[in-house]
Amino acid sequence: MAQVTHLSVARRLDRCTVLGPGARAVIWVQGCPLRCRGCVAAETLPFEGGTSYAVDELADWLGGLPDIEGVTLSGGEPFSQAAALAALLDAVRERRPDFGAMAYSGFRYEALLRGAPDRRELLRRLDLLVDGPYVASKRHGLRWRGSANQRVIALTGRYAHVADEPDTSAGVELSMEADGSLTWAGVPPTPGFREGLEERLAERGFALRTEARREA
Repeated sequence: MAQVTHLSVARRLDRCTVLGPGARAVIWVQGCPLRCRGCVAAETLPFEGGTSYAVDELADWLGGLPDIEGVTLSGGEPFSQAAALAALLDAVRERRPDFGAMAYSGFRYEALLRGAPDRRELLRRLDLLVDGPYVASKRHGLRWRGSANQRVIALTGRYAHVADEPDTSAGVELSMEADGSLTWAGVPPTPGFREGLEERLAERGFALRTEARREA
C-alpha cells in the first residue's frame, strides 16, 4: 500500500455519542464520488475544499483525546481516502492499541472487498462498517443510518453485541464551537431535519456553520 501522508478533512469532532458505540471522535473527510439524492452533507461532496491535515497530526489529536473509545470515519466517502485513513489508524494504534474504528461508506461491503488494495486494507482495520448508499425512499429511523438498505456490519468481535441492541435512532447532537458557531452530528430521524433546524435557529438569531454532517 502506497504511503499517504495527508488527509483532506471537512470537519472533525472530539466527542460524539450518536455516530457509533460509546463516546467517539468523528472525522468527516472531504470528497465523495457518489451523489445520493437527499444527502444533507452536500458540502462534503466536492473533492475541492476541506482542510489538509498530516496523518501524524491527526494521530496525535486522536491519541490525546480522553474518555473516547475510538473514531468514526464519515464524510464524504472515507474509502476515497482509504490509504491515508489506514495509515491514520495504524498511527493511532501505536499509541492506543485498543482504539476502535468505525466507518461509513456509500459502497456495499461486497464491492469494497473486491476493490482496490487500499480499500481492502482500510476494511481490515475497521471494527464496524455502515455500508450502502442513502436511498430517500427507504428512509427509516434506524440507529446510525439513514435508510433501511444500509447495514451495520461487525467486522471484528469488538462490536458484535450491537446486533442484539435496539435498532432505533440514536438522535442528533448539537455542539457549540470555540468561535460560538453551532454544528450538529448524527443521523436525522425525520425528513427535512436540517432545513427545519436552520429555520428555527434563524428565528432566534443563530446560524449553523456549514460543515460536514452525515445522513447517509
